[in-house]
Amino acid sequence: MSDIFENDDDDISGIYDDDGNKINPELVPKPSLCLLCRKDNDPREEMLCTLNRLDQQDEEGEFLCGAYEQK
Repeated sequence: MSDIFENDDDDISGIYDDDGNKINPELVPKPSLCLLCRKDNDPREEMLCTLNRLDQQDEEGEFLCGAYEQK
């Protein structure tokens, strides 16, 4: 999971984990359900979608998303 972290001390914007490590959203795997979602690649939803994917990244089983809307 350490591959998703960035180390740029000059920039404080972005998404951070509970330990203060900056997360690179492009390196968080995107489940196939996301590719079928109307909100995929919507800049207004990007942060929430990334956090949901990150939260479930190490879990076994089916990826779940309460905000999913079929295209």
